Amino acid sequence: MLAEGIVTLSFAPRDSHKAQIQFALERGVPAFVAMLGTLRLPFPGFSFDLVHCSRCLIPFTAYNATYFLEVDRLLRPGGYLVISGPPVQWPKQDKEWADLQAVARSLCYELIVVDGNTVIWKKPNGDSCLPNQNEFGIELCDESDDPSFAWYIKLKKCASRASSVKGEYAVGSIPKWPERLTAAPARASVIKNGLDVFEADKRRWIRRVAYYKNSLNIKLGTPSIRNVMDMNAFFGGFAAAIISDPVWVMNVVPARKPSTLDVIFDRGLIGVYHDWCEPFSTYPRTYDLIHIDAIESLIKDPVSGKNRCNMVDLMVEIDRILRPEGKVVIRDSPDVIDKVYRISHAIRWTASIHDKEPESHGKERILVATKSLWKLPSSSH
Repeated sequence: MLAEGIVTLSFAPRDSHKAQIQFALERGVPAFVAMLGTLRLPFPGFSFDLVHCSRCLIPFTAYNATYFLEVDRLLRPGGYLVISGPPVQWPKQDKEWADLQAVARSLCYELIVVDGNTVIWKKPNGDSCLPNQNEFGIELCDESDDPSFAWYIKLKKCASRASSVKGEYAVGSIPKWPERLTAAPARASVIKNGLDVFEADKRRWIRRVAYYKNSLNIKLGTPSIRNVMDMNAFFGGFAAAIISDPVWVMNVVPARKPSTLDVIFDRGLIGVYHDWCEPFSTYPRTYDLIHIDAIESLIKDPVSGKNRCNMVDLMVEIDRILRPEGKVVIRDSPDVIDKVYRISHAIRWTASIHDKEPESHGKERILVATKSLWKLPSSSH
């Protein structure tokens, strides 16, 4: 898919296959550890243009088709669902295959093709044909349900309403790539004056990235940096500003901050919700560059202003997922940067502090650090 200009986010559990996600990350392919279980996946509603499942063995029709309904929540109206492998025309799985087709029909999915053991459906635009008579008892979710709330939210046995989300986000109604990267999505209005904030954020990150490359010697655009994470992504401005570089960016929107992850997906980028007082769902030493804007805000409660967890613990988690010789760029107030600088030495980073770019307002400083490759001294016998 890379040659097609399509960014694909893969996920799988850590099961008997063990390190398949780690293998993907080592190849420089976007991936993280997750599974369909009892909770919604950490993505906003109607965010993926295509969902692909190859031999994933997910029981889509079990529990009143709950897992199929979760895929439906994630898939944009007009998007495509591709399932390859069991139970599609699979020996001794006639009932499972019949049930899968019945679920798709009950949600008014259009059957595009069945070819061997592969089936392709297209999701209808707008709200599905529900409520209708179907053997699974599927109904539309309450109007109060927000399909983009997905952090520690239990799976629901109902179909998410497309009408519950304002604006244009269906496949075919949003701009095509690459225009969608820079066009302000309708869902940016989730925050006050969102469209104006989006444009200002876009300009700000173009300036900042130019400063990173020209003055701070961050080797973006070189083969040494491929897997990138933005730990406080907001609208995905940092990722958009480096789109011409041979990198991919995992845009993380903190679960306690405004829910802007749908804007990131509308731009054609990828990301997840996460709470940085918990470990991130990935293997150790998998990212080449980690960027953090306003690091202290990741551990503070937005209402009380008190710390919910410890800055040292957060820094150790960053160190865990950063590859040896990988880079960290942290922006925050001078006091916070000084604190982070002291911690960085304790975890054996080589760090330096820099002034912000001249065009920026506010009192910010920037820490640039490199994780060193070190080993415990061998014990003498």
